[in-house]
Amino acid sequence: MKIKITYIILSFVAIVFSLSSCSGVLDSAPAGRVALGEVFSDNNKTSAFLNTCYDNINQEGVSYFFWTRGPVEWCDDAWDADEIAVNWVGSANMYNGTITAGSDAVMNNIVPTDTWNSNWASIRNCNTFLENIPTATVTNASDRSRWTAEAHVLRAYYYSELLKWYGCALPIETIPYSSTQDYSKITRSSYYDVVKFIVADCDSAINNPNLPWRITSSGEYARVQKALAEGIRSRMILFAASPLYNGGVNHWDEAYTICKDALTQLTNNGYALYNTVNFTATYLSADACFPNKYAALYNEYFTNAMQYTSNPVDKETIYQSRDGQGNTWDIDGIGAQDGYKSGTCPSQELVDAFETTDGQPVLNLATPYLDEEHTQPNYNTSNSLYNPNNPYVNRDPRFYADIYYNGSKRKAWWTFSEPQACVENYPASAGYRTRIIATWVGEPETGVSSSARNMTRTGYYERKFLAPNSGNNNVVSGANSKIYRLGEVILNFAEAAAEDNHLDEATAAVNQIRERVGMPDIPSGLSQSDLILRIHNERRVELAMEENRFFDVRRWTSPTGDLSSTDKWITAMYITRNGDGSFTYTRQPVRSTPRECYTNRYLKLPLDLNEANLMQSLTGVVWQNPGW
Repeated sequence: MKIKITYIILSFVAIVFSLSSCSGVLDSAPAGRVALGEVFSDNNKTSAFLNTCYDNINQEGVSYFFWTRGPVEWCDDAWDADEIAVNWVGSANMYNGTITAGSDAVMNNIVPTDTWNSNWASIRNCNTFLENIPTATVTNASDRSRWTAEAHVLRAYYYSELLKWYGCALPIETIPYSSTQDYSKITRSSYYDVVKFIVADCDSAINNPNLPWRITSSGEYARVQKALAEGIRSRMILFAASPLYNGGVNHWDEAYTICKDALTQLTNNGYALYNTVNFTATYLSADACFPNKYAALYNEYFTNAMQYTSNPVDKETIYQSRDGQGNTWDIDGIGAQDGYKSGTCPSQELVDAFETTDGQPVLNLATPYLDEEHTQPNYNTSNSLYNPNNPYVNRDPRFYADIYYNGSKRKAWWTFSEPQACVENYPASAGYRTRIIATWVGEPETGVSSSARNMTRTGYYERKFLAPNSGNNNVVSGANSKIYRLGEVILNFAEAAAEDNHLDEATAAVNQIRERVGMPDIPSGLSQSDLILRIHNERRVELAMEENRFFDVRRWTSPTGDLSSTDKWITAMYITRNGDGSFTYTRQPVRSTPRECYTNRYLKLPLDLNEANLMQSLTGVVWQNPGW
């Protein structure tokens, strides 16, 4: 934590922002330098100060440095096509094991950058606001109440981000530090106690009658609400109960109770899974190239932003980023479409997680691979639909919504004429047309490549966040990132229920997720261990490429363990096109050497070296995470 040893004077810039009129929660505050006492003696300045508490909410999605998905590509969900082209930040440093506490080369890829310090700065602002709001000049009592609740939610959010990324014990701050603070007395509470503090902040907000459950006006976009508090407490109690963080204490009963209550409250207050195709002309059109309505439904959800209205089409999203995601077809799709880069290339490991349409896993979930490099799959002997020689048929609809694979199609504007070597697509000129996405070795535009940033590294391209037909002639930017959504809360409850031996409830929750996409129920009567394996895999599929996997594989690991079974080797599908037009499918590691971001120290990311050293010198306690 960077302790700011300064007198409490604030600089404000730009326009007065009033939360009572809600002209936009992320507008800037008044110009000039204003003493703190003056701020809280004025209604508008008080509301403007609350605005500073919103400044450092993470954008997620492709807002990581150089338009990447950051943790999606730092775990076994995907490989970053920019790893070689941009070999000095983010993914390359993770893969090569060149992260240091001094460079903070991962955390400075996040928006906002300087994550450790920016989150603590926002916590300090929240504490300053909460300390002053009881006596501040506020025109309406309901505003005072609502703003107080918002500050509690925001403080909970920033603490959750610190715990999520750094995974370490933290001091619980309720008042802002001053220049006379004795910093040698700062102590860190346990991970569990910090989570309990987060839950208490969330409970305070949820019990506040003036904080709404849903934001219903576009003038209030990005304001926090009770639903976000429910999402935060559901997520973080799950973390606290997980092996990496539980300190050897069983917290699953508490996690079950909190996750169940969060899910009940959200559903009772109008939150529901997105289960209807609303834009049929786009998503059910033949031009969208989806094989069924469930794939269309799922893609529609992730390529449209939530609305701010009392009866939105999207009742699932709890909180989304404040901004859209830019031209995803150019930076995070099929690189050949616009000639720039492919970005996120889903891994073969992720593809293996999608079941066949009969509800059978493709692999044995307990031991999915017979070798360290994942080139020898350990197939589920109960699965009769999966064919290794025709691997993309009869798969979970979410597979077709999420991933472009060899033989799939996309209709969009393509900026090039097909060379003769593109046998599936030749001849064709540049323009708006349907193209077969051929990923076999040697296909010159969309084939697998070991170095070209506009081609796939794995044999797959991301589709989940890419709107149908979007391109230079149809500018449909990526939708706002869904930072919290009901689907995750349902799976949080399912996991906690299974771990606490409420197996029937856990099974019913998982089946609710599966029903949305037309997948069969998982069998009733599974053992606890088998059910937990199915829930872990369901999280991987349902939350694919939404950042959760990065944190899940860590929290499921013991403090003395590592990620060698998941993150050490990432495989690609190398496809040979035979003379008769058939294909031979061969699994190979993406590169000949393993990724280095699997060792024990990568369970938790490093604190900034200067901050860790400063706090150690002040307190006499080692603050740095193990191994850094």
